[in-house]
Amino acid sequence: MTGTRKYFGTDGIRGEVGRSPITVDFILKLGWAAGSVLAGGGHGKVIIGKDTRISGYMFESALEAGLTAAGTDVMLLGPIPTPAVAYLTRTLHATAGIVISASHNSYSDNGVKFFSGDGAKLSDDAELEIEKAIDSAMETAGSTDIGKAVRVGDAAGRYIEFCKSTVSSGLDLHGLRIAVDCAHGATYHVAPSVFSELGAEVIPIGCAPDGLNINDGFGVVAPGALCKAVRDSRADLGIAFDGDGDRVVMVDAGGEVVDGDELLFIIAAARHADGQLAGPVVGTEMSNLGLEEALCSRGIGLCRARVGDRYVLELMYKHGSAIGGEASGHIICLDRTTTGDGIVSALQVLRILVQSGRTLADAKRDMSKYPQALRNVPAARHVDPGSNTAFRDALAAARAALGDGGRVLVRPSGTEPVVRIMVEGAVRTEVERLADDLAGIASDRLMGS
Repeated sequence: MTGTRKYFGTDGIRGEVGRSPITVDFILKLGWAAGSVLAGGGHGKVIIGKDTRISGYMFESALEAGLTAAGTDVMLLGPIPTPAVAYLTRTLHATAGIVISASHNSYSDNGVKFFSGDGAKLSDDAELEIEKAIDSAMETAGSTDIGKAVRVGDAAGRYIEFCKSTVSSGLDLHGLRIAVDCAHGATYHVAPSVFSELGAEVIPIGCAPDGLNINDGFGVVAPGALCKAVRDSRADLGIAFDGDGDRVVMVDAGGEVVDGDELLFIIAAARHADGQLAGPVVGTEMSNLGLEEALCSRGIGLCRARVGDRYVLELMYKHGSAIGGEASGHIICLDRTTTGDGIVSALQVLRILVQSGRTLADAKRDMSKYPQALRNVPAARHVDPGSNTAFRDALAAARAALGDGGRVLVRPSGTEPVVRIMVEGAVRTEVERLADDLAGIASDRLMGS
């Protein structure tokens, strides 16, 4: 099946709570449509997890009602990281998994994303089938065919054990002091336990969710809190997650952020040195040129996908790659799990540091990043950045100014109503100036065109 998706973006369906499509009536219908398509309207089994935002309870109830109305059984996991839902979908032999989350967005947004029975993101065709069902009349199953719902009491414990199983049983983190920032999100009752059970001294921050504070001043979108915590506590390093736990960035002992590109390099280089790296590394159009150069110097190829972990995964499967990810911290270790997983990725880095005896700062020095500047310009969803002549001319001029020593990428976000402008080059002042110029022209011309 081919076609344009009406509701689904690059990472499920997402938006502001109370505004279409993130409304109770739509989510109810979405649950019914998903049950009808993924479980065939019969007694399939779908698991539901969520992050900590206050609207999650409301949408959990709506999805449960829709799924059971379609004759689908439901298993409710409660607040739990997105990758835990992928893992438990497989191990509980569910037909599909659903996550209620808006990832790194604020509490005022929410969304829904799906996993297939094997713990992978749904295909475009499956999403289009669900959209088709949403636009059809909803019918409730007969009384004897309505689905049942149960709560899973040990979901977090199962996932904690899985995370630890992705590294050698001999990994000992004793002697490491680690600050862990959970963004007041879904990892708050999981991540600190994983690292402490492996022996680390854990300094938790961002672990007191109240439904409204998810991603607010903490986590990957605001690493300053973790940088301060690492310096103040004299920690060896810090680890930050986003609201649903599928992204990770780290902080070295000096309080400097180590982003997804650098973590991807550390993991891939170590796998390659051990003869355990399958296929090329898969990044995105946004991946730093420094990552490509550092990998190339070691004889490791880099393939670039469109931005979005679903596209990274597609290219990984195509090339038989084990490692892929994004600068934002979505890192996928297909030799360990089926989707981006912040905790699992952090553990791979910790294993490398412990075995090599190196610090995080030492490990990241093997890659030199080019300066990048990113600007987000508010815009209507699906706006075409090339539709305005003035902006198109400015974009061409910026690319000519950088020549072969830099790049300019412009794209509408798949998760937020903004156009993202990224400028990369050798000289930071020039990069920042060009990014500001393009953002200003986009605000004045493109968004009003």
